[in-house]
Amino acid sequence: MKGEEWYQADDVAAAYEDKRFSRGGRLIDRREKRAVLDALGPVADRRILEIACGTGRFTVMLAERDADVVGLDVSGPMLRQGREKARAASVIGHLDFLRGDAARLPFPDDHFDAVFAMRFFHLADTPHSFLEEMRRVSREEVFFDTFNRFSTRSLYNWALPMGSRLYSSAEVDRLLSDVGLELVDATHDWVVPYGLYRKLPNGIASGLRRADTAVGQSAVGDRLASVSYWHATV
Repeated sequence: MKGEEWYQADDVAAAYEDKRFSRGGRLIDRREKRAVLDALGPVADRRILEIACGTGRFTVMLAERDADVVGLDVSGPMLRQGREKARAASVIGHLDFLRGDAARLPFPDDHFDAVFAMRFFHLADTPHSFLEEMRRVSREEVFFDTFNRFSTRSLYNWALPMGSRLYSSAEVDRLLSDVGLELVDATHDWVVPYGLYRKLPNGIASGLRRADTAVGQSAVGDRLASVSYWHATV
């Protein structure tokens, strides 16, 4: 995995959400949470696994909606942040956090109703292996996002310390087919890369988001989108 050592540092975990989801980053947080909820539908009493759960943004959200959630991550400091967040939200009884390797999930086949990963596949060195494991432990559905190769993300990518793995739609289609998943829906968004939103005050970022959404809804929107959300069934 790209950036694995960096990701496990205590100071990175402590500042992770403030750096990415404050200011204009709040728009990103809301959109990502909506994408997860739209894909998974009603989650009450469903058994759900999140791969690379980080600080628990999604695990806590799902636990608040009465899902039975497991969050797996390679970073102990990130998981400590998640546990603190779960205690603050009084949902610790609805979820478990587990440190582990996403390429070798410690669960039997078909153990979860749904498995998802956000902000993960852009760091994956062997995406096929990770997706195969997600499919193996899911009984019903798999959901994940990617950064897109033919988009503004490719221009922004060179400035990032670790870069990102970028995907074409054809590559994702092959990955899904290879592991035996059937695509249900693909949603494409964010013409402007995430990094710009995080640098702007929320009010200015909101205006940019409206313009971004207008372009995204046009005839060329899907081709320009820098992020895609992939929902597949087993």
